[in-house]
Amino acid sequence: MKLCIATAPLKLCKKIIALIVLACYCGVIQAAELQLRVSDTQGRPLKDAVAALVPEPKPVFIQPLTAVIDQHNKMFVPGVMAIRTNTFVRFPNSDDIRHHVYSFSPAKKFELRLYHGMTAEPVLFDKPGTVVLGCNIHDSMIAYIYVVDTEFHAVGDVQGNVHIQAPAGNYQLHIFHPRLTATGPELPVILSENAPLQQQIKLDNLMSEAGEKSSDEFSGLFQ
Repeated sequence: MKLCIATAPLKLCKKIIALIVLACYCGVIQAAELQLRVSDTQGRPLKDAVAALVPEPKPVFIQPLTAVIDQHNKMFVPGVMAIRTNTFVRFPNSDDIRHHVYSFSPAKKFELRLYHGMTAEPVLFDKPGTVVLGCNIHDSMIAYIYVVDTEFHAVGDVQGNVHIQAPAGNYQLHIFHPRLTATGPELPVILSENAPLQQQIKLDNLMSEAGEKSSDEFSGLFQ
């Protein structure tokens, strides 16, 4: 009886110590941070810049995630989204009119015929790449989904600032933007828990803001 009383607290203490060590370890590896400012070549900030930190080697995602792009006032909300591969996206229609969502992008070709409410089936995005969304009824409706092989990604604010927290280590930094006319830069970076990594990225090969809204440019995005 005395043996049981003596060993039970010891086992419990070992479990508690193991949990504390695990919690401390998780806190350390999540301490690294990337701080970006994305602009054009004139230094003007680029809203909706997307950054993704792809680990080396690339992970394989088995458990799917879910995300939502709504349709409101004849607009996709949000207009720019980043998701990791193997994510289901729902496209609810909050307007009182029907929409017809589609994409011809190589990373994901799909079509959700005229519907409203929550009647459309979710779409699985299982390949990395840029997916441009449109509405077959309303040509002005455009949105972008950037599918990346990582959980560490973010969309920048109106000042072009993008912040990502990730475990310390080696990554490939991928940059995306709706106005890029070519593939965005891919740069090797090393994150350390000692201090945030700060970088400024300037993008060229940008189409004009006016051109972004034209039907010809929109058609070209699906090539």
